[in-house]
Amino acid sequence: MTTKQQARQHTVEKIGGTSMSNYEAVRDNIVLGNRSKDELYNRIFVVSAYGGVTDELLEHKKTGEPGVYALFADAESDWAWGDDLTKLVKFLTDLNAELFDDHMLRQQADQFITDRVEGVRGCLIDLQRLCSYGQFQLEEHLLTVREMLAGIGEAHSAFNTSLKLQHEGINARFVDLTGWRDNELLPLDEKLKQAFDAIDLTREMPIVTGYTQCKEGLMRTFDRGYSEMTFSRVAVITEAAEAIIHKEYHLSSADPKIVGEDKVVPIGRTNYDVADQLANLGMEAIHPRAAKGLRQNDIALRVKNTFDPEHTGTLITRDYISEKPQVEIIAGHKGVFAIEVFDQDMQGEPGYDRRILDILTRFKIRFVTKDTNANTITHYVDTTLKHVKRVVRALKEEFPNGEISTRKVALVSAIGSDMQVPGILSKTVKSLADEEISILAIHQCLRQVDMQFVVEEENYKRAITKLHQTLIEPHNHEYAIVAA
Repeated sequence: MTTKQQARQHTVEKIGGTSMSNYEAVRDNIVLGNRSKDELYNRIFVVSAYGGVTDELLEHKKTGEPGVYALFADAESDWAWGDDLTKLVKFLTDLNAELFDDHMLRQQADQFITDRVEGVRGCLIDLQRLCSYGQFQLEEHLLTVREMLAGIGEAHSAFNTSLKLQHEGINARFVDLTGWRDNELLPLDEKLKQAFDAIDLTREMPIVTGYTQCKEGLMRTFDRGYSEMTFSRVAVITEAAEAIIHKEYHLSSADPKIVGEDKVVPIGRTNYDVADQLANLGMEAIHPRAAKGLRQNDIALRVKNTFDPEHTGTLITRDYISEKPQVEIIAGHKGVFAIEVFDQDMQGEPGYDRRILDILTRFKIRFVTKDTNANTITHYVDTTLKHVKRVVRALKEEFPNGEISTRKVALVSAIGSDMQVPGILSKTVKSLADEEISILAIHQCLRQVDMQFVVEEENYKRAITKLHQTLIEPHNHEYAIVAA
């Protein structure tokens, strides 16, 4: 162990939105646990907004139903966003009513969030009025508006949690990184250094907003994943001994809703490479850019289940390799679009793929994987049908002699830190064939940390279940031993 690692005393812990919505579970299972009063400190908590709040502030993550931001950004909505903001105040104060029994504490919490929301309302009215003049364009300010609105959610939950803990005798400290009425805009790391230089971790418990206003503009890169970047950089800047994420579920061998809770097992150990493979499929243990800082600074990440506090969780480290080659996780992604470009003249023409990637980049579309042969390149993209149609139009303009086709599919992946098992590919293909699941495409890299199978979307759940039965369940007892 290095001298730097030995000097590390504290942890940085992120609490997700679903967990935050259950204050008693957070207090009893995360903050207190079985700790004595002296053991409560040397921990920093980075908190998300309560479940559903960010959906109301921005837009619903799954359905796309507009929240305050989406209504404000829509030029035709006129003052609909103002009505939505009024509904938001009631929604947030109703949450306060559920949380606070003490009338004085509730009044304090209501005053805090009402002042914050009304301040934002005044700002948006002024901005709308300013942009009624042709010299000022609303589009130039929308990212700032989005960040300002997002910060309300984390400020609300962090303030309330600090207030409740203080009332219960814990020396909690509200750390507001949202930039509310700040006079200067600092780089992220500098802002975090300033915030924590004045905090004595041995006797104070910082409750930190997951959103940080900074020069880099976290939402520009991470959108709603900004809290993970705050969490990661706090751990790096303060040189944490360990970073911990508290979720409402274990990081398990598959989705228990698909495979069955009695079939899956929590993963005891894995590495950051596996975490990146999961993120690529949209099943993030942590955002890859957030994981990068932890990995480079040799900070281990632990993923724990808020509602199963006795379990040690999943420990993710930089250089872990399973003791024997095996599959650790079956994961997947539905609703992926395959965009195929076929051109008989492609062979021998350099830069063809780069031209396709330039178009995907222009429309800010992320591809999950791709395959190529002599005259065909297929990208599997995670986006909406509307954006796919725009990409297809651009591809037809760029390649007038090419044939562009699209298809909605699903990806199913077997992932592990070391999957160099002889015959594993043929065994897996046979298991899917036995289930009469047609494989549309297969991807496997030389490093053998994952195998990806493209299947019809209707076969997604069956494929996940079959791969778990074939590759994981025969070895479940081994996972249980590792997890212990």
